[in-house]
Amino acid sequence: MRVLVIGGGGREHALVRRLRQSPLVDKIWCAPGNGGIAAEAECLPADTGNLQELVDLAARLSPDLTVVGPELPLVKGIADEFSRLGWPLVGPSRQAAQLEGSKVFAKEFLRRHAIPTARVLGYFDTAGAAYAALRGAAYPLVIKADGLCAGKGVLVAANAAEASGFIRRLMEENELGPGGKRVLAEEALDGDELSLMILTDGERVAPLAPARDHKRVFDGNRGPNTGGMGSYSCDAILPPALRDAVLSTIVGPTMRGLAADNIRYQGFLYFGLMLTPSGPHVLEFNCRLGDPETQAIAARMDFDLAEVLHDVTRHKLDPGKLKWRPGASICVVMASGGYPGKFTTGKPISGLTAVESMNGVAVLHAGTTRQDGTFLTSGGRVLGVTAYAGSLDAAARLAYQAAGGIRFEGMHFRRDIGIAPGQTRAAGE
Repeated sequence: MRVLVIGGGGREHALVRRLRQSPLVDKIWCAPGNGGIAAEAECLPADTGNLQELVDLAARLSPDLTVVGPELPLVKGIADEFSRLGWPLVGPSRQAAQLEGSKVFAKEFLRRHAIPTARVLGYFDTAGAAYAALRGAAYPLVIKADGLCAGKGVLVAANAAEASGFIRRLMEENELGPGGKRVLAEEALDGDELSLMILTDGERVAPLAPARDHKRVFDGNRGPNTGGMGSYSCDAILPPALRDAVLSTIVGPTMRGLAADNIRYQGFLYFGLMLTPSGPHVLEFNCRLGDPETQAIAARMDFDLAEVLHDVTRHKLDPGKLKWRPGASICVVMASGGYPGKFTTGKPISGLTAVESMNGVAVLHAGTTRQDGTFLTSGGRVLGVTAYAGSLDAAARLAYQAAGGIRFEGMHFRRDIGIAPGQTRAAGE
């Protein structure tokens, strides 16, 4: 098989690394890839937001399998174009991808099919309407941009001033682009968050190992939301009774709802959940694998990813093939100084060779380039230091030991990924 992976972040590096392990795979391209991926796949320049460019690339390469990492090509309809041309691709149609592309579409889907979710206070097309409606609201309150905002379009507002400031940045200052032209407000839910992703061929469903993401930039879940500062995966965060509840009250009704709405869904579907005292509720959908959850989950895969994804494109998914290593994994994201705000790039990275040689550790590149044999930073999230071990504590210690061996100017990372709230772990411990 010849495989094309679309995307250029840590999630795509994790996918490339797992796909390379398959005896079925002879060739991997990644478009556009990054400095680290280039050592494991042939990287080709591409604008993932330019649908025609991606179609033209695939026409030239003729891959046997295409795997889409980021949401933008899916929301723009890449799966529809590939299907029209008879090319195998893992990913939902443009219509199905609206579950992520529009928070309003997703919320109305959830309400229509009686799937547990937060109560909506309103949808707003103008800043004035939003300001007026929220003056008398109870706080905390969740404000969401309707469209795609690279993981930064959600704020849990503690008071009216925070809510108004976020609405102003979204709707008047256009800080996050067209995705913020419409907003919705909903009640804030209490509980622990959980990420559960499934793989489906449109009929059969295979849940992936559970994971937990850390969105806020600073320890203790403080500061603004980011694309994700780290994640971990272990079976303890989804015990059997809770797993059954999620599958019966959320996953099952979602798949039946899609069928009832005549929406065939093929590919990965991400459920962002809040585990409330009254049961699990859906916070959001993503129409693809999460990042950095994928980095942690891939470390626990004990199956041939290429074979399984190929089965999906032929509508022959066998959920029994998806086996998982016991124990736990953790991914610590190392970010550029200033992220998620303005940051500088081009900073040399040191220590990678020694860390990569550590047993149980994988350094997955997200925002890097390579020049004259040296890796340089090229993005906000730079590296995902990922470790697997027999327990969550052992995996965390290994990941932070590895993180302590890497250096670049301005770098910062959370020290409480996979650790109980209020605790920290110094790099190098």
